[in-house]
Amino acid sequence: MDLSKASTRELVEELAKREAVEKITAEPYQEYKIAIGEKEVFDTGPVVILRIWD
Repeated sequence: MDLSKASTRELVEELAKREAVEKITAEPYQEYKIAIGEKEVFDTGPVVILRIWD
């Protein structure tokens, strides 16, 4: 299966359907923060974050 022609949107939508994936969405201008250990990212949406643990 060649996924190189699939859009990023299509890939994200398909991954979000999977059992071991959580889709988190920040709407336009909504603030979000990601913190992992000492690394922190602060920004505003729009953004889609996929949490994948598989």
